[in-house]
Amino acid sequence: MRVPLSWLREYVDLPATETGRDVQAKLISAGLEVETVEQLGDGLKGPLVVGQVLTIEELEGFKKPIRFCTVDVGTANGTGEPQEIVCGARNFAVGDKVVVVLPGAVLPGDFAIAARKTYGRTSHGMICSSGELGMGDDGTHGIIVLPPETEVGKDAVELLELVDEVLDIAVTANRGDCLSIRGVAREAAIAYRLPLRDPALLDVPGPNAFGYPVQVSDPLGCDRFTARTVTNLSPEARSPIWLQRRLQKVGMRPISLAVDVTNYVMMELGQPLHAYDRTLVQGTIGVRRAAEGEKIVTLDGTERKLHAEDLVITDDRGPIGLAGVMGGANTEIADHDAAENGENATTDVVIEAAHFDAVAIARTARRHKLSSEASRRFERGVDPQAAAAAAQRTVDLLVLLAGGTAEAGVTEVIAPSAPHTITVAANHPDKVAGVEYGREIVVRRLQEVGCDVYGQDELLVTVPSWRPDLLEQNDLAEEVIRLEGYENLPSTLPKPPAGRGLTHRQRLHRRVGRALAGAGYVEAPNYPFVSEQVFDQLGLAADDPARRVVRLTNPLNDEEPALRTSLLPGLLGALRRNDGRGAHDLALFETGLVFLPRAEQGIAGHLPVDRRPTDAELAALDAVLPEQPRHVAVVLTGAREQAGWWGKGRPADWADAVEAGRAVAREAGAELIVRSGQYGPWHPGRCAELVVVADGTERVVGHAGELHPRVVKALGLPARTCAMELNLDALEQVGDGTPQAPGISTFPVATQDVALVVDKPVPAADVEAALREGAGELLEAIRLFDVYENAAQLGEEKKSLAYALRFRAADRTLTVEEASAARDAAVALAGERTGAVLRG
Repeated sequence: MRVPLSWLREYVDLPATETGRDVQAKLISAGLEVETVEQLGDGLKGPLVVGQVLTIEELEGFKKPIRFCTVDVGTANGTGEPQEIVCGARNFAVGDKVVVVLPGAVLPGDFAIAARKTYGRTSHGMICSSGELGMGDDGTHGIIVLPPETEVGKDAVELLELVDEVLDIAVTANRGDCLSIRGVAREAAIAYRLPLRDPALLDVPGPNAFGYPVQVSDPLGCDRFTARTVTNLSPEARSPIWLQRRLQKVGMRPISLAVDVTNYVMMELGQPLHAYDRTLVQGTIGVRRAAEGEKIVTLDGTERKLHAEDLVITDDRGPIGLAGVMGGANTEIADHDAAENGENATTDVVIEAAHFDAVAIARTARRHKLSSEASRRFERGVDPQAAAAAAQRTVDLLVLLAGGTAEAGVTEVIAPSAPHTITVAANHPDKVAGVEYGREIVVRRLQEVGCDVYGQDELLVTVPSWRPDLLEQNDLAEEVIRLEGYENLPSTLPKPPAGRGLTHRQRLHRRVGRALAGAGYVEAPNYPFVSEQVFDQLGLAADDPARRVVRLTNPLNDEEPALRTSLLPGLLGALRRNDGRGAHDLALFETGLVFLPRAEQGIAGHLPVDRRPTDAELAALDAVLPEQPRHVAVVLTGAREQAGWWGKGRPADWADAVEAGRAVAREAGAELIVRSGQYGPWHPGRCAELVVVADGTERVVGHAGELHPRVVKALGLPARTCAMELNLDALEQVGDGTPQAPGISTFPVATQDVALVVDKPVPAADVEAALREGAGELLEAIRLFDVYENAAQLGEEKKSLAYALRFRAADRTLTVEEASAARDAAVALAGERTGAVLRG
């Protein structure tokens, strides 16, 4: 919201010495986010005057049209003689009043004006456009043509209000009242402890039977509709300079008098309005929900197919406007330009000032991708009590500026409603802030924002109509706190009980991060939002539980409306972006929460802020939240070991992803079983299933390996990209986090190597498990060190697995016979379970 300081001063008598920066500091202290203060006319130096064009000579022989003009500027040039000026614009004629900058002046941007020879003539100054003066868009894209009654020689800096300060405020979603000069003026009046001249305090006639007929069929969508009629508007009337300049300063483009007046009142009071050409409205104006498939052409010239939830304004023909968003082209106001083109200019208008449901307007604006100044205000909350005043203000301005006649008929359709009241303890803000304000300050601050307050220890607060965001007692506490100054809140550090540090889960999280970083992975945190289409790209089955997502009601990005059920989409996106920027050797990891919806959905209650929530309250909150286990994932591509004088290096492969899973399991103190598997995005022949045993039952906690080529292609990833994802919470549950000191034996180790021939489909993990069990308690370690395939030596569909077995006893030196017996027992069990035979 752009707020000119000159406009703000009309409603609050700010000290004359206060600059825009001073007001910015005050409003920021009161909780408004004033981003910048724009200095309009900064560096502007006159003379800049009103001139009248006397003659125009068309210069020939140039690539573009050039005109040599003489302009009467009165005595501003010191001689009274006509000023000779060369100009390329063509939107003015002899007799027009224009803005002339004379030699010696400086325009915004440090553009000094001097007499200079151009196109064979000497130009003594310049005829100005709005862009050259920093005024903003006036819709003409040419020279400023002033009203005929403007006095020649008058100072144009003062006439066009070129010097001003404009506060640019980022209005939060809950403060729709500050999307108006009225709302910001109220905040400024409170900050400076000054009275407010409320522009909405007008004498408004009551409703009567002579107003334009209106039928509201959906009182929940439209609880208030005011209609007023003004007739006999002058077709030649144009918006005065002061009105155009105020609209330009707040960032709007002047269009025509009737439209400009409604925009002006909207900016002034915060109430969106719409003016219909009365001659184009057929029958009763209605408010209802659209019929599915109905169509309307809006003012931007676009035909829109309506949804059954859209709230529309209608007449006897059908929809004539999207309520609270944009009007229809079939009742559009025609201005004086239309009259010049032979069309009928609008002389009679019906003014609509209504109050619509915020949710309905927000959904319509998003559904049609049609955000307007009106919808922005209705979405954030508009004062329903201001509708009648806004309509009256519009009527007054049209009568004043266009010579119109206000008809006596007044239509008001109002759905009965009671003001919102809140009961709050007088010391509740004290408890929330940890500051003793006292009842007097609490009552005074609430009254300053417009509340009616009654009671002593228990206050009954009636919320003002312009603050629909004040819903409960904590909202009232926040008002007191922000007006007393957030900067005055004491800084109090929490006092944790002695002896408690990081939780076991937090320590594991950090250990895992250090272990992966030490293995060469770079942490790459990502946003937890995903598109549901990514599950198709990952190749997940239609009934995969990972496809069940928690959807957000207000996503930051419409293309990513769901919370993630896997870390891989975000990590793979980071890998793709880095690869696209030239980093081709990548190893990334992330630890974070995933979100799994519960079978039964619930609604979370509000937790107290003036005390610690009870265990029951916290448990009730947890019960409706989605399950949020912590996962860890890695992705790899390119070289895992770089080539150099030390060797050729090697590319990252599925084994590196598996080893990352083992590294995580070691930090968790969990025993991880790795075996062949098949799941979603992984290559079916290069996918490892990661399993743990919990309470005697195996549980799959993750997968690792090389991604499927189809997934690589769908996501635009480098070839042979590998990945691993594990449920870190599941590892923590089965792991033993107790630090284990290594056992150091004084007895030597006995090493036995065995090479076993098995069928190719037999997993090495199954062979290793049989060897481990068969070797018994003397086996200290087992390692697969070679895999060999040769059809001529081993036979078709056979492979050789070579294992190094380390045997050691805790109390003696093993004999060769004992080690050999343990080895033979291991081989025997492996042969029994997997069909393995010793390689000859």
